Amino acid sequence: MSTRNPAVTGNERLEVAEDLANLYRAGSSIRGIVARTGRSYGAVHQLLLDAGVTLRPRGSARIRAH
Repeated sequence: MSTRNPAVTGNERLEVAEDLANLYRAGSSIRGIVARTGRSYGAVHQLLLDAGVTLRPRGSARIRAH
């Protein structure tokens, strides 16, 4: 039995991409979205790009103490 999310296509793909983009724009990390949705890192990354999201630089979401 597979725990993989089924591939999404067409309008459903656009809706999923926009939902993920909203999470990312609200401050979630890609890894956080992966944990929340069960999708792979690569799938989330590609869906964000498909939604036109400008990705943050690595580590930018972390609070740095000086």
